[in-house]
Amino acid sequence: METTMTTTTTIEKSIMVVGIDDSEISFYALNWALDHFFVPFASNPPFKLVVVHAKPFPTTVVGIAGPGIVEVLPIVEADLKRIAAKVGEKAKEICHNKSVDDVIVEVVEGDARNVLCETVEKHHASILVVGSHGYGAIKRAVLGSVSDYCAHHAYCTVMIVKKPKPKH
Repeated sequence: METTMTTTTTIEKSIMVVGIDDSEISFYALNWALDHFFVPFASNPPFKLVVVHAKPFPTTVVGIAGPGIVEVLPIVEADLKRIAAKVGEKAKEICHNKSVDDVIVEVVEGDARNVLCETVEKHHASILVVGSHGYGAIKRAVLGSVSDYCAHHAYCTVMIVKKPKPKH
């Protein structure tokens, strides 16, 4: 008597993390990633999608502590929570409108640079997509570039999406 065994293997999809904030540039990057990696493969996209928004700590938004800081922090915190909720809902809506419903949307408190790199590690992502604000050298030196930091510190491929300049 001959016996045949069949085995089925489940291939885990690679993870794509897309970092978003409340800027037009980050939503452009999300749309770009969806249009290039998900919509053409509607029935079987090559990635599982994780969208992450880094909600800053209230103290980093307020800056230097001084008189009255205790009264201001709860107001700032409530505003940051409201913005984070709006960003998350907009990301879900964009994905849904492009028929990408298998998406994880996370809001993580902290500096965007660290949050994105930690999310890549947490999910074992193979690619991180971020938008570029296109700051000049001075502004980038003062504010710090999230995309530049991630390109040097994330343990995966980093795709920096730039919005094309309008043609005159």
